[in-house]
Amino acid sequence: MFDLDRWQEIFGSIRSNILRTVLSGFTVALGLYIFIVLFGIGNGLQNAFQEGFTRDAQNLITIYTGKTNIAYGGLQADRTVTLNNSDYDAIINSHPEKVQYSTPRYSTNLMVKYGKESGNYQISGANQDEVQIENRKLLDGRFITPRDIQNNQYVAVIGRMVQRDLIKNGSPIGKELEINGSNFKVIGVFSDDGGDWDERMISVPISTLQQMKKSSDTISTVFIAYDEKLKPEQAIEYSDQLKKELKARKKVSPDDESGVGVNNRAEGLKDSFMFLFVITIIVGFIGMGTLLAGIIGISNIMVYIVKERTQEIGVRKAIGAKPKSIISLIMQESIVITVISGFVGVGLGVFTLHLIGDSLEAYFIKSPSVGWGLIFMAFISLVLSGLIAGFVPAYRAAKIKPIEALRAE
Repeated sequence: MFDLDRWQEIFGSIRSNILRTVLSGFTVALGLYIFIVLFGIGNGLQNAFQEGFTRDAQNLITIYTGKTNIAYGGLQADRTVTLNNSDYDAIINSHPEKVQYSTPRYSTNLMVKYGKESGNYQISGANQDEVQIENRKLLDGRFITPRDIQNNQYVAVIGRMVQRDLIKNGSPIGKELEINGSNFKVIGVFSDDGGDWDERMISVPISTLQQMKKSSDTISTVFIAYDEKLKPEQAIEYSDQLKKELKARKKVSPDDESGVGVNNRAEGLKDSFMFLFVITIIVGFIGMGTLLAGIIGISNIMVYIVKERTQEIGVRKAIGAKPKSIISLIMQESIVITVISGFVGVGLGVFTLHLIGDSLEAYFIKSPSVGWGLIFMAFISLVLSGLIAGFVPAYRAAKIKPIEALRAE
């Protein structure tokens, strides 16, 4: 394998047959190049799609109420349905095994002051799970804890834009904001992929905000992030069951779509993920087809190469070369060409994806890339194919008698 004369002979054969080498190498490089680019674009589609749904939890159910439009259970129509703490407890405890995260929310707009700065901001009363529900990132300090809620602590976690607007210098942690006449200590700062609007929110313990509102236990909305193991059909069935149970609890007609509303992301994601799955399968099928075409191309070219070298093989056998030596020589040459061409194809493919970058975001392709594991598997597949493709015709040629090989044209 490491015989210097053998390697000189291999590279001498490659240099003396440039066209043959280029043809075989081009097939390998092109197969890997197209494979990497196609899979990279497919991953770019997935990245763009997933980013569009990562502003909040993807497995999200939102429960809210409004005015009834149907008289039911002895109660008149046009009745305002409100949620409270006991409703939240009933919703969560009805199917606890299906709940990953949950939070009640009581939202209101209040005047917030810090020193000479002031502004009107949305105040969100919630529990410790709000950070997962909203997919927020902590920049400084901490989030709300169960102890804060239990003790009705006057603490606040502010969005990045609130800090920029009000507390312009230094760390805001430990500083106090005046919210509707009450002082709240800032314990954390968060960022949100939802943008400036979401980063102009202030989160406080829901118990504290309810206490400020004359000890009211009113809830504006209930958010549930259901167990990610649930299939879309199971998630939809779960939200339908919650809606049915809550309507019965609040005495709302089963046919009334205004009194109680439930929005489940699984309903929209089901068709979207199916579409993405189909695209991924198509891209994968095309990519694998390209790889297979490369393998077939290598096989055909190696058959041509061995046939072209039949007389050379006859001469080698006539001067005493053993079949094993002839097969080894052809296979080594095949592997050398395949490996070098494979590196070229991989390099060009990765470089192309790097050049594309985020330039195709307008076409819903973001950060196209391919994992090195997949590239390695495709590379090894082509190298092994080159090995087999070189062995089969070389083995047959090595079996030919020298006189027959010398007569071949």
